Amino acid sequence: MSSAILPTRNDAKVLGLSALGGALEFYDFVVFVFFAKTLAVLFFPPDMPGWLAQVQTYGIFAAGYLVRPIGGVVMAHFGDRIGRKRMFAFSVFLMALPTLCIGLLPTYAHVGVLAPLLLLCLRLLQGLAIGGEMPGAWVFVAEHAPPKKIGFAVASLSAGINVGTLMGSLMASAMAHVFTPAELVDHAWRIPFLIGGVFGFISVWLRRWLDETPVFAQIRERRALSQLPIKDVLRDYRGGVLVSMCVTWVLTAGIVVIILMTPALIQSSFGIAPALASEGNVLAAVCLVIGCVWTGILSDRIGRAPALLVASLSLLVGVYLLYFDLANGGRHFLPLYALAGFTAGVAGVTPAVMTASFPATVRYTGLALSYNLAYAIAGATTPPLISFMAERVGAMAPAHYVAIVALVNVGLALWLWKRPAVE
Repeated sequence: MSSAILPTRNDAKVLGLSALGGALEFYDFVVFVFFAKTLAVLFFPPDMPGWLAQVQTYGIFAAGYLVRPIGGVVMAHFGDRIGRKRMFAFSVFLMALPTLCIGLLPTYAHVGVLAPLLLLCLRLLQGLAIGGEMPGAWVFVAEHAPPKKIGFAVASLSAGINVGTLMGSLMASAMAHVFTPAELVDHAWRIPFLIGGVFGFISVWLRRWLDETPVFAQIRERRALSQLPIKDVLRDYRGGVLVSMCVTWVLTAGIVVIILMTPALIQSSFGIAPALASEGNVLAAVCLVIGCVWTGILSDRIGRAPALLVASLSLLVGVYLLYFDLANGGRHFLPLYALAGFTAGVAGVTPAVMTASFPATVRYTGLALSYNLAYAIAGATTPPLISFMAERVGAMAPAHYVAIVALVNVGLALWLWKRPAVE
């Protein structure tokens, strides 16, 4: 690998501490859903039907997504006004505290209806935190990285954060193997949240050793700070918002559909055994991490727009190969699911496109608004939209949906090819 790709010691420190914090923060955010069934038993009345308690628990989980745009814009405002570093550390603190508190919460048996209300409040705090973490992390590492390493830097961060999701899955699996169902309900369910909270506070402490980004320091020195970043973004950079929302859309198509939804979809539509679907999902998640790094390096070598073009076309091919094989018996399911997971690494090039869509004075706010708004819309509409498509086109609906989103981004990449980045 050339010296243009190899990180310096300082680059490695910034990337390592940023990715570690991001991974732990995403672990804290997603571990909730892995223990949703247990939480449903503990935080709602025992005479409530199990399905209703679980629906309400998932509703509390979803509430975290609904407040993401609010948390993102508010934290980004201060990130553009007082500094990236402060908000970068604050977002981890805001995630670690409620995660730790969830592990200490009294259950419905102890405090009645107050238990689910407390759980909801803590979940909302988690949502506010995650809204600011991802955009802030991308901006932070992009503004620390040399120009020819930005793609690799933000992609490595994306890869690290996806490791956090994998950590949540592995923790849930480990708990199921170590403890009996009765032990999980009695006390063991608290362990993943307590561990996440403790490690989150360790991450807050580690981020103390990071420096403010040179880009923000120069803006502050020149007294060029935006007074109201959200106003400037909506007035002057609506094109950047649309571009960033579009690439976030393909990011969600890759991760939400291929990584999160496919295991359940292929069991019901193609008769894949649960154990095999789970094995394939872990393999695809590992390949996603590798794919993120690959597309980031590619963006540094050939440019952001060409890399987005290659990654989007690869995603289209990968998802069709997987679903066509499933439709014909799934003989090559594991290697093709691994390939599809790798092509979902389009998520590695999207932050490079987004950071280049806004000037430094409003970059944090622009990313936070675009990313969280698009993720909230796509996260809410993708599952019902695929169900709607499935009724009309059959089991290939997920592949068709991902292909449509990929083609939109192929068009976007061609449009961006000749356009300069915002300075």
